[in-house]
Amino acid sequence: MSDLQRAFAKAKLSSYPATMPPIPFQEADEDEEMDHFSSDLPADDDSSSASSASSASSTGTIIPSQNQNLFARPQGSVLSMNPFVRRKLTCCPCRSPNKRIMDQIPWTTYFERELFLESTTEANTIVHHAYLTSPVGNAPLFVTHHGAGSSGLSFAVMTAEIRKRLPCAGVLSLDARGHGATTVTPEPDIMDLSLGTLSADLISVLSKAKTQMGWEEMPLLVLIGHSLGGAVVTDVAKSGKLGNSVLGYAVLDVVEGSAIDALQSMQTYLSTRPAGFPSLESGIEWHIRSRTIRNSISARTSVPALLKHDPALRSSRSWTWQTDLAATQPFWEGWFVGLSKKFLEARGGKLLLLAGTDRLDKELIIGQMQGIIPMSISGMSFNT
Repeated sequence: MSDLQRAFAKAKLSSYPATMPPIPFQEADEDEEMDHFSSDLPADDDSSSASSASSASSTGTIIPSQNQNLFARPQGSVLSMNPFVRRKLTCCPCRSPNKRIMDQIPWTTYFERELFLESTTEANTIVHHAYLTSPVGNAPLFVTHHGAGSSGLSFAVMTAEIRKRLPCAGVLSLDARGHGATTVTPEPDIMDLSLGTLSADLISVLSKAKTQMGWEEMPLLVLIGHSLGGAVVTDVAKSGKLGNSVLGYAVLDVVEGSAIDALQSMQTYLSTRPAGFPSLESGIEWHIRSRTIRNSISARTSVPALLKHDPALRSSRSWTWQTDLAATQPFWEGWFVGLSKKFLEARGGKLLLLAGTDRLDKELIIGQMQGIIPMSISGMSFNT
C-alpha cells in the first residue's frame, strides 16, 4: 500500500464515532483482492492450495513449505468472493465452500489446437502429440517441455498467465515419448528416453509444427523446461541446432548437483505412490491431498493426461500411470550430468528459477560470482 492510501485509510477510520469500535484494516487483505487469476479460467475451488509446487514425480524437485504462500489465488477463498456469490455458496446446503471439485478441465480451455506429428525410422514410427496456440505476427513462441512422468498439460495454467500478459505470444507444449498422448509403434520393451533422443525429438517437433502450420520461418523461440525438461531445453540450446531462432531458455526447479543427489531417493518415492486409482477423480484428489500438485486447477487439468484406464483391472485400480517411471531409471543420471556447464555456455537469454539461491551447485555459484548469472533475491536469474 502506498503512503497516500495508508493516510486515506487512517483518515477514514478516524471519522467513525467514538462509540463505534474501530474497523480493523489489514493491508494484506487489500493486496489479496488485487491479486486475481484470469477470469477466463475456472475459479480455484481449493482454498487450501496455497502454492503451485513442483511435481515430486519429476525427478529431483523442490516443494516449497506451506507458509510461503507462493502464487496464491485468493478467489479460491469464499472471503474474497463477490458478496452475492459468497452468500449464495454459504447458504446453499448442497455445496460447501470448502468442498473440492474434482471435475476434469479440458485442454481446450488453454490451447487452440492439438497436433499429431509423425516421424518414421527403420525401427519404429513415433507420433508426437503437442498442444499449440499459434503466435500472432512477430510475437515469440514459448516452447515447454515437462518433467519425467508428467505431460504437456503440466504447463497449461502457466500458459494462461503468459497469454494474459502477452496476448500475441504463442505456446507449444509437447508430450515427450512415453508420456501423454505421444505414441511409438511398435512399442519397444524399453522406451528410449536418453537425453540425446529427447533433444532430437524436440527439434523434430518444432520443425514439423512449422511445416504443418505453414509458417514461412521459425518463430522466435523461448524454451522452457521443468526438471527433465530443463535438461532437454538446455541441451537443445547448447547444440545450436535451432540457430538464431532461440531468444532464450528457462530451467525450472533443477540444477545438476541437487538433481543427481535426489536420484538416490527416487525409488523410495515411487514405492510410496499408489499403483492405481478407482476413478479419475480419485487420482486428481490424491495429487492434491499428497501435495504433489498444490494447485487444484492445475491438478484437474494435468492429472487426466498422467493416467490411463484399463477396464480389465479390478475397479479399485483401473486407472493406472501412463508412464512407468521406474523403467526410466537407466536414463536418470544421463539427463543431468553436465547440465550446469551447458546452461552457462549456451547462447541466448538464461532464466533459472529455484526455490532459493542455496540450491545452486558449485559451477552455478562460480557463474554467479563471475556475473554470468546475475541473481535476484527471489532466486531468479536472467542474462542476455
